[in-house]
Amino acid sequence: MTESKMVLRKCHNLDEMSLCVSLQKEVWNFADTDLIPLRVFVVAEKIGGQVIGAFDDGQLVAFALSLPGSRGGHSYLHSQMLAVRSEYRNAGLGRQIKLFQREDALARGFELIEWTFDPLEIKNAYLNIERLGAIARRYSVNQYGITSSPLQGGLPSDRLVAEWWLKSKRVENLLRHAPKPRFETLKTISVPAEIYEWKASPATRERAREVQECNRKDFLQAFSDDLAVLGYERDQQGAGKFLLGRWEENWIYPA
Repeated sequence: MTESKMVLRKCHNLDEMSLCVSLQKEVWNFADTDLIPLRVFVVAEKIGGQVIGAFDDGQLVAFALSLPGSRGGHSYLHSQMLAVRSEYRNAGLGRQIKLFQREDALARGFELIEWTFDPLEIKNAYLNIERLGAIARRYSVNQYGITSSPLQGGLPSDRLVAEWWLKSKRVENLLRHAPKPRFETLKTISVPAEIYEWKASPATRERAREVQECNRKDFLQAFSDDLAVLGYERDQQGAGKFLLGRWEENWIYPA
């Protein structure tokens, strides 16, 4: 990836949004019935959402799609999908796109972006919690049903809900490389490094399902006890560990 040729910007015309649909299929390998259609990208751009593309020398290599939402009388953006072409992964492009999302959201008066993520995806969980400063305190069981993407391994599409409070002390400090607010770890929930192999093979998929079911129970209990995901660790073998503690209301306020 040549950084000097990479441009992040909003997509506006039908041709660029059609490229997003094609890249979505390439990355997720969905059946057509599971694809987000072109018209949703078009509507998102027209009603105050985000369709952001990363272009390398003019070629679309990644995108993010967000839709506006409202809860409790407060507006926010829901980031529905972020897709990065395989050869551009693990180079920080996903984080760059999220930061672009943040700047655009702040410029338009949004202070919260939410998205869902698979708690079995170790690298993504680390990005969301440790590199971006999101927290999680909601768990959705089988949110999208059993999807056609092989990345899901035929498992229920359980999701954690990431809350990214864009102007909070937690996020501002992280982006300034300052210490995040301290918290006491009261519970941990682990994901073994082998989870990807277990999901990929029918012979071991039941082991992945057992991890998912055990962790689901732990998350639901922890959130009912008013705990939140506030940290994430990875060990040298590649295993992941969620760190849960008491979240402080003032952490979501501006720094």
